[in-house]
Amino acid sequence: MTVTDHSKAELDSEGIALGAHTEDSRAYRYAAFGVDNHEIPTGREEEWRFASLREIYPLLQATETTVSEDVVAFDVDDVEGITVGSLGADEAPRNTLLVPEDRIAAAAAELTANALHLKAPKNTEVEQPLRVEITGKDGSTASHAAIVLETEESARATYILNHTGTALFGENVEMVVGDNSEMTVISLQDWDDDAIHVATHVAHLGRDAKLKHIVVSLGGRAVRVNSTSKFNAPGSEIEQIGLYFADDKQHLEHRLFVDHAAPKCTSDVTYKGALQGKGARSVWVGDVLIRKEAEGTDTYELNRNLVLTEGARADSVPNLEIETGEIEGAGHAAATGRFDDEQLFYLRSRGIPEIEARRLVVRGFFQELIQKIDVPEIREHLTDSIEDELRRSMN
Repeated sequence: MTVTDHSKAELDSEGIALGAHTEDSRAYRYAAFGVDNHEIPTGREEEWRFASLREIYPLLQATETTVSEDVVAFDVDDVEGITVGSLGADEAPRNTLLVPEDRIAAAAAELTANALHLKAPKNTEVEQPLRVEITGKDGSTASHAAIVLETEESARATYILNHTGTALFGENVEMVVGDNSEMTVISLQDWDDDAIHVATHVAHLGRDAKLKHIVVSLGGRAVRVNSTSKFNAPGSEIEQIGLYFADDKQHLEHRLFVDHAAPKCTSDVTYKGALQGKGARSVWVGDVLIRKEAEGTDTYELNRNLVLTEGARADSVPNLEIETGEIEGAGHAAATGRFDDEQLFYLRSRGIPEIEARRLVVRGFFQELIQKIDVPEIREHLTDSIEDELRRSMN
């Protein structure tokens, strides 16, 4: 087992540098609108060195898109209290948060004429989640989408983006979390086995705002979700939860960047994944930047991977940049390993058969995260999906 663990207290002794930006800093990543301003990556670039470029290459090549419902269909719930509309490329708040850092995000921004806009108006508390069903019907034709999710000042809302079917799909999601508002976003990648999906999620938080961002990747041949969260004012909190289960020849990649650009903000990141089957691959890269002005920051990021069979591989890279020593705490941890022999021995010594013991360990591994999801139907779906995955590998 490989473990990296930095405590929140002793940054200097653990070798976490305090200082100004360098050219290698995450803050210096190139970003620009326009597909032609981004080259097709070779795989030697830091942000692409773990990617499944062969699988997502058609999306990297795409310079036009299809909006027909015969390719990708959108079905949006009608929930009282949330307004549903659309935004052109020049209509704020669309493209005010997101400046594309790669060619696929640039294509989604440039080629999508109208973005879906969901907004909880000021002082509105919406109890019922709003669900967007995104159903792919043609995996041979490139399609793109842009979605803007918003909670205005003192509003509260939950948005669910459910991806199913087959598609070759590039997607941008912008999350505008207003002052003193609360937003929950659940993105489910429950695609068919042949789907290709690359998404960019960007969130900006106002003063005393709260965001819970949940990413669940279970389906698709190659799925890559890049998420960026930026604190623009003091007192904000973000909780990021991720759950993924990679099967035979499936590539699931999650990259996160948390930008602490304001004082007295809190971020907590927890991602867990399981892998089974030959060629199963997961990638998790977590970047946290604490800027000089972000005094009083409290941040932690954690990634755990459980390898269930031979032939599976998990890459886990936590990164932490700190420009001020005046913080509450900062740290990260990552681990990849197989079943805990002591746990299995304990269960088997109490008469539980080995196969059922292994299932119990995996259920327990994910249960902590599933319980943090406040939508009962999503919890039930994830529990059932994990059981289905376990039946494939443990019967």
